[in-house]
Amino acid sequence: MRLTDSEWKIANCLWKNKCMTLTELTRELLDSTGWTKYTIITLLKRMIEKVMVTYEQVGRTKKFYPAIDRTESEIEETNSFIDKVYEGNVGLMIANLIGSDALTEEQLAEIKKMIEEI
Repeated sequence: MRLTDSEWKIANCLWKNKCMTLTELTRELLDSTGWTKYTIITLLKRMIEKVMVTYEQVGRTKKFYPAIDRTESEIEETNSFIDKVYEGNVGLMIANLIGSDALTEEQLAEIKKMIEEI
């Protein structure tokens, strides 16, 4: 299941912290997004409906948990990006990255090492 940009922000918080309350999510995301708790409530409701997030009621507080795997989500997003932008051509993507001077020498060395290990 593909996540929207907003859903990625919430999912990243939950993956990093394992479980969070609404107050914790609001505090964590306020500086980077400016979202109020009402925006986060709306996003959480949508993510619960999509079975991306679950929660546990503890007294009056809900604790939210990720219901999707980070690695699977990253792979799906990567494949979608490659299909959309490069029509499935990973080689073209790598060539563009290398040719754009966007990669550091360390990143280039890492890519070269990965390719050699195949």
